[in-house]
Amino acid sequence: MPVLVLLASLALGALAIDQITKAIVVSTMVEGQTIVLIPGIAQFIFVRNPGAAFSFAGGQTWIFSLLAVAVTVVIIWVSRRLASRAWAVVFGLLLGGTLGNLADRLFREPGFGIGEVVDFINLPWLMPAIFNVADIAITTAAVLFGVLILMGLKLDGSREKKTSDSDRSTD
Repeated sequence: MPVLVLLASLALGALAIDQITKAIVVSTMVEGQTIVLIPGIAQFIFVRNPGAAFSFAGGQTWIFSLLAVAVTVVIIWVSRRLASRAWAVVFGLLLGGTLGNLADRLFREPGFGIGEVVDFINLPWLMPAIFNVADIAITTAAVLFGVLILMGLKLDGSREKKTSDSDRSTD
């Protein structure tokens, strides 16, 4: 599969799953409702988040909308040089997650550009946060980004040349 097709497929898949799960939550739960899936392990809690992670900077949703647009533009620009399937996975997940939360900010209440993100997944044993599928895609992309950087994998699929102490010049 060509890298741009992989990137686009992952982005569209993450976006679709995110928006479908949010639509199900909004249509079947009331805000603040908790559904315990596995006691102490996993539950759904329907909340609307006006800010970023952990409801940071609530009321500044328009800033996150602009940042999401900027991230989307950068991913599209970078994808022109992309030749690595691994990086296509990273950018596909990041783009899908970014677009999923941006769609909420643009089209959900209270209004365009300031909409609140629907969050509903809670793993109380892991962290106190409530998140969504878009957040999972973004977090997975961030972890993979770090792994690829540590591995020295470039966007074109080549690897960084490691230098030994004897290769370094000292002045």
